[in-house]
Amino acid sequence: MSQESLDQKPENTPEGTPETAADKAGKAAPDTMPSTEELLRKAELDAQEHHDAWLRAKAETENVRKRAMLDVANAHKYAVENFAGELVAVKDSLEAALAVESATVESMKSGVELTLKQLSAAFEKSNITEVNPVGEKFDPHRHQAISMVASDAAPNTVVQVLQKGYLLNDRVLRPAMVMVAKAADA
Repeated sequence: MSQESLDQKPENTPEGTPETAADKAGKAAPDTMPSTEELLRKAELDAQEHHDAWLRAKAETENVRKRAMLDVANAHKYAVENFAGELVAVKDSLEAALAVESATVESMKSGVELTLKQLSAAFEKSNITEVNPVGEKFDPHRHQAISMVASDAAPNTVVQVLQKGYLLNDRVLRPAMVMVAKAADA
């Protein structure tokens, strides 16, 4: 046999059977498997990455919570900003009326009427509506009865409004003070 054919001849294993390429690959596999120390280092690095990601997420959540609290505080603090801006114009009109030296009763009355229109427009923009319940059935959620009076109207009907009420977006801002018809005595 030549030297080449001897080199390609399968080697004998201790059991006496020839060793194949698959057997050689099987022996090589344990050499490439990571050691326990390497697996531990990798697990520790993964754990550190997850811990860092968790800390960043926790910090971000805390920042979002603080931002939301600040937004709510600012919303409470500046909730009436638009309405206040409308009222400034009303105050300016009242001050201008008082600054007039030779005002007549008619000019003062027309100035007050214009100022009332400004105030009504400001109320409308802010969804403040007037409650004037004359002739309506008494509603204890929207009206405050001051007294009951004898009347031709049906019992529990509002016969007189002493002070108008106001609603803000359908919530009672101030109940109307009213006088209510009482039931006729039998």
